[in-house]
Amino acid sequence: MIKRLKIVILLTLMIFMYQCEKLYIIPQNLEVHDFAWKGLNAYYLYQDEIQDLSDRRFNSDLQLENYLQNFSTPENLFASLLKSSDTASKIISDFNMINQITDRTSFTTGMEFGILEEPDTINNVIGYVSHILPNSNATSKNITRGDFFYGIDNVTDTIQLTKENYQDLLINTTDTIKLLFADFDGDSIIPNGKKANLIKRNYTHVPVFSRKTINHNSTNVGYLLYNNDFSSRYINDLNNAFFSFKNESVNELILDLRYNIGGGSFEKTVTELASMITGQFDEETLLKRQWNTKAQPWFELNQPDSLLVKFPKNIDSQTAINSLNLTKVYIILNGSNYTGSSSIELLINSLKPYIEVHVVGNQTTGNNTGAITLYNSIDYDSIGKNTNHMYALQPKVLRFLNKNDETFATGITPNFTLCTNEDILNLGVLGEVSDPILNRVLEYVTTGGINTMTCNPNNFEFLYHSIDSQRVTDTGVFITQDLPNTN
Repeated sequence: MIKRLKIVILLTLMIFMYQCEKLYIIPQNLEVHDFAWKGLNAYYLYQDEIQDLSDRRFNSDLQLENYLQNFSTPENLFASLLKSSDTASKIISDFNMINQITDRTSFTTGMEFGILEEPDTINNVIGYVSHILPNSNATSKNITRGDFFYGIDNVTDTIQLTKENYQDLLINTTDTIKLLFADFDGDSIIPNGKKANLIKRNYTHVPVFSRKTINHNSTNVGYLLYNNDFSSRYINDLNNAFFSFKNESVNELILDLRYNIGGGSFEKTVTELASMITGQFDEETLLKRQWNTKAQPWFELNQPDSLLVKFPKNIDSQTAINSLNLTKVYIILNGSNYTGSSSIELLINSLKPYIEVHVVGNQTTGNNTGAITLYNSIDYDSIGKNTNHMYALQPKVLRFLNKNDETFATGITPNFTLCTNEDILNLGVLGEVSDPILNRVLEYVTTGGINTMTCNPNNFEFLYHSIDSQRVTDTGVFITQDLPNTN
């Protein structure tokens, strides 16, 4: 009898403790902290490497609450729970800022340019025109790619551009820029009397900078110079460009990203671009998702199809993807500070099991991770989110693999490299064979080989390029995914 009574008391106590645990109410000042910890505990890619995210770290919500009290802000807590090498995962204080997809805009004259040290001088610099933005103020001026400038017309005198003043006179100013041009042969700079008054204005960048079909040795080579990010904002413009390529019977493609600004993207956009290039692999696996050690087994058991992402046929219910059915693609990654982006790396790695992907230029950085946006709701979806705050999480949650389980954590090595800087004495015309970079890639397309070249034979000291300041932080590749209910 006494033994039976002890069992009843013990069971009653256990039920009481369980009910207390279930009825635990998170203090309002710790709601965001609690959300951040539990979101990372559930889905952070490196959860198993972070001691304070371990499932065994706390025995109760009260213990977790005491721990969370040690952090003055959610941001401090979030940062403390990340792997030291993780600079991409972030916490957002206002989730309204997340889904705002806008056009790329700049306050610019429309002249993209570089600056180098003038030879045999201590302080003087020379500028060169890299390219002109379509429909910008610079378009109406008598300047072109390959022009050189050395000073500013100050009405009564000439201001020589120097290492100390070129940023204030060319970059930071809002005034009209009155450029003075010169001829330059690599040694001497000789003023040629040409002037141009450039006015900075708000400018909306064109979706596709240049698209044309080049007939090269009886081959129709599609050439696409693309400078923007690979967000959903521009995917329809890219699809229209591929429609033109398709109508022009393109059978080779060069994707030129030498002036690309990088940035993040969505997995969906990358897969759509992959199908534009190909199109003959309907319903085949393009890439695989690999979640952390906690989440992966759940997805394998409950949502196995979500781990395999296939080549899409459509952008949306009303827009079919214009596919070229190519078996090769050539991607130019070039520029002193450009090593591709995670979206381009994902595109390259995912296509490699299916077609020949020739990378020209720079070694890429190596970011094979995917992120997701988590809201404070029972399934981390935006529907039903906590209305007491506006925080959201964007942690790394998975790795991307291709069909053959290959990844790119250490980057992608190019098939052949290009000079870090273009030959400013022979820039040629973008999109024409006179452009040395395009000409070399066309040679590679035709012969499969490439002649070596001497880089920067004049030993110019390059100081600045206007594209570098426009390149944005690579926020990674984002996915969307229905997650399980946590109740």
